[in-house]
Amino acid sequence: MNIQKIRDEASRALGRKDVKYLIGYQKGSYGFRVSPAFFQTKEEVERLIFSPLCQVSLAPYLTLEEVLPLPGEEKQKASKVALLARGCDSRAINQLLAEKGIPRDRLYIIGIPCEGVIDRRKIEARFPSVTEPAEVREENGKYIIAIGDQSHEISKEELLADACKVCRYPNPLIYDKLAGDKVAPRQANYDDITSWEEKPLEERLQFWLDQFSRCIRCYACRNACPLCYSNVCILDRLDPQWVKRSNDTSENLMFHVSRAFHLAGRCVSCGECERACPMDIPLMKLNRKLEKDVNDLFSYEAGKDAESKSPMTTFHVEDREDFIL
Repeated sequence: MNIQKIRDEASRALGRKDVKYLIGYQKGSYGFRVSPAFFQTKEEVERLIFSPLCQVSLAPYLTLEEVLPLPGEEKQKASKVALLARGCDSRAINQLLAEKGIPRDRLYIIGIPCEGVIDRRKIEARFPSVTEPAEVREENGKYIIAIGDQSHEISKEELLADACKVCRYPNPLIYDKLAGDKVAPRQANYDDITSWEEKPLEERLQFWLDQFSRCIRCYACRNACPLCYSNVCILDRLDPQWVKRSNDTSENLMFHVSRAFHLAGRCVSCGECERACPMDIPLMKLNRKLEKDVNDLFSYEAGKDAESKSPMTTFHVEDREDFIL
């Protein structure tokens, strides 16, 4: 990935009169951390980066509440938000547009073809206790990792995020400008989910009970998800109270199953929920199971375009009904 191309497009975006700021990435303060950042001037673009360490999605920032302009300033203030968008980010944006969660005329999208990003847990396990800022680049199927004056070569597959290993859309599906050449998609399938479905029901149930017994209900999965953008989550309501706030396995199960069904036909497989989970719960296994079911039943994939509606929000008389008892 040519960072100069990205910086050039970012600079051009910030030079537009209708763009108020750009959402991108900058170096973190230590180790393998990379921070989402807001850029308001072309001079700030020099600190903009994009590397295999840029794991965090920028799409959730689009639905956060902004400070409204004072009366009389509406026409004076720029209206568009620019941001970098990988394939998974662009699918989230498409889904938000389809749901009217954000308006298209308020966005300026710089598409970033993505070869995949590093799972920070994997690289930190491989290089523990690294505090000085590190840099990573990809070269011939390997990651070249620079830590201080030392350089290491690690196989890409060893550190690649699991969500990237099954990503079928590494190239952005919606953008105003494309910064870089498109990359070849992976030939991903649902073989892992199919083999999981063949396990006995009791075994699968016990697996999830064990996983959700470790949940601390921090809601990091929900907060990191670009499609969980309601101002008030139904699972937080006290009247009526759908899920109790006590942290026990049954309530945790209810929370995660409810959230998974809420995302059925909407999840874009970005893996943000699993990345954010401090307890390493494999949430994407559950999300991908429902993604496969929606694909099998309705031949639908979320976020492929900004016009298609989720099957869970539409009805057609020709819909299959053989699953109804």
